[in-house]
Amino acid sequence: MRKSKTNSVKLGLIAIVVFGLIFAVVSATRDWGKSQDAISAETSLKKLNQLYGRLRVDTLNPRKDEAFIYDEAVTVLPDLSEYPFVVNPATAHFLTVYACTEKAGADSWMADAAERFNQSGAEIDGNPVSVGIRAVPSGLGADFIAADKYKPDVYAPSTQLWGDMLISKGVNAHLIAERVAGNVAGVALYNKKYDEMTAKHGSLSAKTIIDSILSGEVQIGYTNPLSSSEGLNFVLTALFTFDERNPLGDGSISQLRTFQDNIRYVSYNVSQLRNSAQGGALDGFVTDYQLYTTSPELVSAYKFIPFGVRHDHPLYAIGELSPVKKQIAEAFAAFCLTEDSQKAAKDRGFYGLDDYVLTQTKPDGTTILQAQEAWKKEKNGSSDLTAVFVADVSGSMEGSPLLKLKASLNRAATFIDMNTNVGLVTFSDTVSVALPIAKFDQDQKSYFSNAVKSMRAGGGTAMFDAIVVAQKMLMDAQARNPNTKLMLFVLTDGETNRGYEFREVEDLIRALRIPIYTIGYEADIEILESVSAINEAITMNADTDDVIYKLQSLFNAQM
Repeated sequence: MRKSKTNSVKLGLIAIVVFGLIFAVVSATRDWGKSQDAISAETSLKKLNQLYGRLRVDTLNPRKDEAFIYDEAVTVLPDLSEYPFVVNPATAHFLTVYACTEKAGADSWMADAAERFNQSGAEIDGNPVSVGIRAVPSGLGADFIAADKYKPDVYAPSTQLWGDMLISKGVNAHLIAERVAGNVAGVALYNKKYDEMTAKHGSLSAKTIIDSILSGEVQIGYTNPLSSSEGLNFVLTALFTFDERNPLGDGSISQLRTFQDNIRYVSYNVSQLRNSAQGGALDGFVTDYQLYTTSPELVSAYKFIPFGVRHDHPLYAIGELSPVKKQIAEAFAAFCLTEDSQKAAKDRGFYGLDDYVLTQTKPDGTTILQAQEAWKKEKNGSSDLTAVFVADVSGSMEGSPLLKLKASLNRAATFIDMNTNVGLVTFSDTVSVALPIAKFDQDQKSYFSNAVKSMRAGGGTAMFDAIVVAQKMLMDAQARNPNTKLMLFVLTDGETNRGYEFREVEDLIRALRIPIYTIGYEADIEILESVSAINEAITMNADTDDVIYKLQSLFNAQM
């Protein structure tokens, strides 16, 4: 009897060990054949569903805005006051210059040249003369001039591409100087990737980079070609690489689509792009040599490969200048080309790679404009786009913040492509799905308009609860359509005091890899920047007057 009991115990122990081994083997082999990314995605989806399952989510009944009128998107320009003089005119007779920010930002070369010109005692017909410099990005300056809204006397973009475009639009612009500060555009390629590619291809060129993007060998980011000189030059270089004789033909446009499939994203601005590259998200990024060579952290970590039309910073007279202004313009151009001024330009990093010449055909103004239009149609490659807007309607948004938020949404909606899939979430104490995701056609725009119009402020601020709900909507949309790109926009004052905290969702945000763009209204900008930085998105401060223009630029780049 005792022996029988002993045997039973042994059998029981053996059974436990066997079942334990079986469980261990099953657990260990459960993820065989899956990539780490797949495992991470699976885990993050489980966490998303767990967090979502704990929330009370209301689904509102969408209604059309009976007063809704479809409004074609038009260019919205910021007020010129957002771009004050960095060098003030010092005399009654003066001219205004719009100079790109690399020449006219704080402590920049052209600003310094203008200060010295104004102090030089320059005279025309016995009258003291001077110049005023506004630091206006090249693309925005071209928009101002083309719209005939704020026209300078002299336009100083980074490259002749912008001047050629303006002339092709019928703007009266003529060159005063072809080059006052030599520069080139290029790709800054991470050292390790540069070594890999040179070992495979030999010396690298723009064509090597373009071909390697097409094949998926390298991940490069670039800036919005509708507003950025480097981004515009890069897209033109790609099109002429695809087919130099017919850069806008069907074959070239088809390759542009494939090219865009292999571009992780087009950045809103240079700082966003640079942060993404330095954070390890990209193998390289588009920049210019002057910025590269004056940034020790870039020189040490990246190699520079030039491309495209040179960025030699021309000067254009805009419109019919008065005889006095014409003489001031010519005198200032001559002053910029003096030995002292040119030495100062070289000291600031200009004139590096001065032997670089364009080997492709130089595009004319009409081709440049057509290339921008082609890019707008193909910027998402073969994928479509799904975006969810998350709007804060808590009590702290009462008054001016909510009015600004509504204005932002209503105006920005006109810039979103009708093929984009759009949803809307609102939040206060709890979260509401105000508008399920659907194509942003006229019907959806009408629903969107009414949902915005119906927003009322009250209650606490459960921002991270709302982000979880929006992420759930986006991931469900991607499950239905794996070929869609995902984006999330959060409009808020950032004062979270209900529901999940940042620390509870930070890892989930990182794992899902959905870029979260934040727009702050009298906001805690620091927490919003922390949210956006996780997946290389950006934060905008809606307290500035040009937020609508910034949103337009962002949507033009991404949507």
